[in-house]
Amino acid sequence: MPQPDLRAEVQEAAESVPQKVGPFEPVRAGPEHRERREFVSLMASRVGDAYVRKPFFVEGDMDIVTLCCELSRLGLSDALVRDGDRLGVFTTTNLRDALLRPEPPAELAVREVATFEPRSVSVDDELYDAMILMLRHRIHRVVVRRGDAVVGVLSQLDLMAFVASHSHLIALQAAQAADVTELKAAARQIDSLIKVLQDDGVRVDVITGLVGELNRQVFLRLWELVAPEPLRANSCLIVMGSEGRGEQIIKTDQDNALLLRDGFVFEGLEGVTEAFTAALIDLGYPTCPGGIMLSRPLWGRPLAGFRDSLQQWIHGADPQGTMNLAIFLDAAAVAGDAALLEQARDHVDYLLSDSDAFYARFASAVDQFGDDGSWWWRLPGLRGRAAAEIDLKKLGIFPLVHGVRTLALQYRVRALGTAARLRALVADGRIDEELARDLIDAIHFLIGLKLASNLRQMADGRTPDNRIRLTELGTLERQALKDSLAIVRRFKQWLGRHYQFDSL
Repeated sequence: MPQPDLRAEVQEAAESVPQKVGPFEPVRAGPEHRERREFVSLMASRVGDAYVRKPFFVEGDMDIVTLCCELSRLGLSDALVRDGDRLGVFTTTNLRDALLRPEPPAELAVREVATFEPRSVSVDDELYDAMILMLRHRIHRVVVRRGDAVVGVLSQLDLMAFVASHSHLIALQAAQAADVTELKAAARQIDSLIKVLQDDGVRVDVITGLVGELNRQVFLRLWELVAPEPLRANSCLIVMGSEGRGEQIIKTDQDNALLLRDGFVFEGLEGVTEAFTAALIDLGYPTCPGGIMLSRPLWGRPLAGFRDSLQQWIHGADPQGTMNLAIFLDAAAVAGDAALLEQARDHVDYLLSDSDAFYARFASAVDQFGDDGSWWWRLPGLRGRAAAEIDLKKLGIFPLVHGVRTLALQYRVRALGTAARLRALVADGRIDEELARDLIDAIHFLIGLKLASNLRQMADGRTPDNRIRLTELGTLERQALKDSLAIVRRFKQWLGRHYQFDSL
């Protein structure tokens, strides 16, 4: 009987995937749409793109009991068996057959029950071919080779998980990375995942949450690779700014710090922190233009020194104090003793226990960039120079985020994400529910618009930034941008009344 032309079916499915009507609203087609996208993922991906587990080799004369003990210790369900010039595989199926033999398992060599000459694929083969090989021969794993060398094992479970969702495989690859090179491979896949999720029309708040968690897995593993255990146990690695809030998607710049336990001294700290910063750059996380990185003395110090800095940022004359405090208020612990961060954060509330005037000064930063109060009203029909581009962060994202951050600081809300802070403020009766709902819709739209623009910039070979080319937006997007900026403007006016300062 001739084999079905599955490749033709896949190609037909790929061609029938519904096209998007705009950067944010893909045509939905229910389960069929997702199944077709999975087929497209298979056609576009290579074996090396999936999670290929490193091979675990044993010698053919090892007894079954010893082998099972090793598999249990390593959390594995199979092993590759070397027996002279032969290569075999031992799985739970082989264990079942071994238990049916008359010999006791402790006296039975693995070569007696292993399956030799297992099916194999190349790292450069299509994932589609690996799937067909498993289906055709009714097997659950294949050996992966690069040339003649065995580089790993691809299981059916890992293959199908890669097709359905890459995210947990990226996290697994990051957690098991043996060095920075392997970790870089995991970090690189995050960008590909972002594009897939955005093309699938996944809500931007879901994307930010997922990508934020994956980034933290990368940071955690990198810290484990470069920092000795005593340093990890006596410090707290934190991320701040949009990364801490869980609102950064495309890698922009590093905002991180290291809090050390008071009295703990580590020789060679500077070398470790510099290695961490350099490795992050190599992984695709650009350096922070403002130097907000743990390799700088201000952002890598004992808790007592950090408390002194907080005092200066709040009550001192440091012109960078407001910005530094704002960034720190979005801090999230990634590794080490999270209690150190909690103590630093508690110190902020202590310093502001009787500082109502401070909140007004802090909130007034929403007018830092301002606007001329007229140009954006011409959306969606802009012409001339005003139609070129705008800075989405300055005009929309920053004032919204910082205004909510100020309210959270005043009312002791410890949530980090802007939407989470707004929901907590509504629950406490601090802000009107309708306004909060509009602000949540606006921040999600603005972040989504920035994501779509960043992906276009990257596709064109440009460095992703906060500028939006208005000519690239459709009519509906321009109207949504106009509405979102109107919400931000209304919020700034509300803050002006709340804190008694003039706002446009």
